[in-house]
Amino acid sequence: MVARSSLVVLQRHVEAVRACRLCPGVEPPPVAADPLRRAGVLLIGQAPGPREKVSGRLFAYTAGTRLFSWFAEIGVEEELFRRRVWMSATIRCFPGRAPAGGDRAPDPSEVERCAPFLDREIALLGPDLVLAVGTLAIAQFLGPGQLAERVGRLFAAARAGRTFEVLPLPHPSGRSTWLQRPAHRRQLTRALDLLSGHPAWRRAFG
Repeated sequence: MVARSSLVVLQRHVEAVRACRLCPGVEPPPVAADPLRRAGVLLIGQAPGPREKVSGRLFAYTAGTRLFSWFAEIGVEEELFRRRVWMSATIRCFPGRAPAGGDRAPDPSEVERCAPFLDREIALLGPDLVLAVGTLAIAQFLGPGQLAERVGRLFAAARAGRTFEVLPLPHPSGRSTWLQRPAHRRQLTRALDLLSGHPAWRRAFG
C-alpha cells in the first residue's frame, strides 16, 4: 500500500513526466498514469502509440486489446488491471512513424533520457514483479536477448536500488509475427501460468 505522503510524491513525479520535452524527435505529450495506492506489480512497454498520446492511457487500442485478453485469461479484466498495476514504458512519448510503416522504435538516446523517470518509479514503488512487454522493455532489465529464450521464465533483476523479478512477455502488436508459431504460443501460456501464481499478482488481485 502506498502511503498518502508517497502518493503526493508520485503525483509530482507524474506531473514532471507530463511536462518533459527533452527529446526533439518524438511527438509529445508524454503519457503517464495517475498514481496508484497499490503498485506491487509494474508493467513496462515500449512507447505510447499515436492514439495513446491523445487518450493518455498506455495500451489503449489494438495492442492493448490483445494484451488485456491475455490477462483476462487468468481472471483479470482491463479496468481492474489498470487500477492495480503501474503502467509505464521505456519512453513516454509517441516516437513517430517509421519510414517503412508502423511506429518507429525509440532510439537509444531517447530511452536514456527517459530512463530516470522509470528509475524513480521503481525506487518509489519498490515493485516485487515487473512485466516487461516486448524486446526493448525486456532489454532494459535483462540486456539483449531472444524472446524465445525468455518468455515463459522468471528472472531476478535489480534496478534503482531495488530487487524484483521480471516476467518477459511478447509485444502484443498486430505487426508482430512471433506468436504465430505454436511453440511460442505455448511459451506465452507458461508465462501467464507463472503470472497467475506469482505472490505479487495474488496480492494485487487476490
